[in-house]
Amino acid sequence: MEDIKAELVAQLQNKTAFEIPIFGGIAIPQSVAVSWGIIILLTALAIFLTRGMQLRPTGKRQMIAEWLVGFINDFCKDSLGHHWRTFAPYLGSVGLYLACANLSGLFGVTPPTKDLNVTAGLALMSVVLIYGASFRVHGLGGGLKKFAEPVAIVAPLNILEIGIRPLSLCMRLFGNIFAGFVIMELIKMVIPVVLPIPFSLYFDVFDGMIQAVVFVFLTTLFLAESIE
Repeated sequence: MEDIKAELVAQLQNKTAFEIPIFGGIAIPQSVAVSWGIIILLTALAIFLTRGMQLRPTGKRQMIAEWLVGFINDFCKDSLGHHWRTFAPYLGSVGLYLACANLSGLFGVTPPTKDLNVTAGLALMSVVLIYGASFRVHGLGGGLKKFAEPVAIVAPLNILEIGIRPLSLCMRLFGNIFAGFVIMELIKMVIPVVLPIPFSLYFDVFDGMIQAVVFVFLTTLFLAESIE
């Protein structure tokens, strides 16, 4: 039992992937290295799918790209109304990153979203977007007035939401991915041959995609409330 505990603790640590040999050595955690890999992969995929685009698409690459962009745009239109065009690129990019990050466990790497720093950073970015959009759409006075809606007495609660929302987004994503990672590591240690496969399909694929959708959906919901 102690051996399993020690192995699990070792797997849960955010290890250093490599060091950049400047300023005495800058340690790059695995979560950052995997995130860079995902960014490079998505960038290369975008270039590949949009290379040689035509006004009337005939190739499968452009059709796939247009379907994906159309799906993201339709979701943002339904949720955000006529403001959708401003926010669709961010929401689509976060959704694609989270989908790849949560599925990265299938390829033998540690999901970046297992690192609390990654999920906290994503949550803070979303909250800055939410309240920044509110002030941009309604102006300074209108944005401050939103904190007193529907009645002025709830203003302290609305102000508390500035901290509650990023905490909610961060901990929901981190907690689910972290728990799935722990369970999969335990299963691999106890029965390492066949049994982990169906569990991996759930925790790495189904649950990972669900958490990506939930994060983007909640961000969009909060954003729609702030600009309505």
